[in-house]
Amino acid sequence: MIKLIVTTNNLILISKIEEVGADIGEPNCKLIEPYKQHPDLSLTPFLLDYTDDDTFMVSSDNIFTMADPKKDLLKKYKTLTD
Repeated sequence: MIKLIVTTNNLILISKIEEVGADIGEPNCKLIEPYKQHPDLSLTPFLLDYTDDDTFMVSSDNIFTMADPKKDLLKKYKTLTD
């Protein structure tokens, strides 16, 4: 599933997301091809300047909320990731 994700530090991402089993305190959400949304509504790959990885593990307690992205944002994301 593709979701708009707001982290507890106000980072806005759009990403494919999967919940995974994990021990307490371990990351339990897999972000696949996450993109950071900028104030001008442009999208760039998450941590682009630091890694070529496109899959990241995060703890759900670092996520403030998730929502379905608007259709135009979803279309832009799909264009970038296809």
